[in-house]
Amino acid sequence: MDDKRRLILDQALALVDERGLAAMSMRAVAERVGLTSMALYPYVGGKDALLDGLVDLLHQELGSSVAGDRDPDWRTRLRALGRAVRQLAFDHPGAFPLLLNRSAAGASASWLTAALRGILHDAGVDAARVPGLARMICAFLLGYATGEVTGGLPPGQPAEFEENLADLVRLVEVTVRAV
Repeated sequence: MDDKRRLILDQALALVDERGLAAMSMRAVAERVGLTSMALYPYVGGKDALLDGLVDLLHQELGSSVAGDRDPDWRTRLRALGRAVRQLAFDHPGAFPLLLNRSAAGASASWLTAALRGILHDAGVDAARVPGLARMICAFLLGYATGEVTGGLPPGQPAEFEENLADLVRLVEVTVRAV
């Protein structure tokens, strides 16, 4: 990613973290980076492209947070990924709902799905079942975390979330045994 584009996206994310998604405008981001709003367009396009860039940035951050986890046990990796998704939501509560509300934008935006597919493959899930199961797990992780940070769900407790992750592991194990 171009350094200037990265600076702009980082500042847009910081703005959303501080003041919420409604406060993000091309003008507000431009002020943070010391440019005019028109000067942003060559780097991030319009506001829609800027939002897509935030989605890409969130996926990159998620990927970086679990990149060092090379545990051969798929169960451990699934739990770690679930915890990382939830932590990303708490780190960026204003921007996190974009992961549910916007299509995957850039190259890294498919990272979460690819990571889930790899985990399910390693678990021994039949290849035909992997896409649907990956979507279901992704929907749970993103939906649960979004609900927590937006207030759409009653606040969860870490122990409850860990129980839910254990349920996901059991779901995958049952799926493998059913084949």
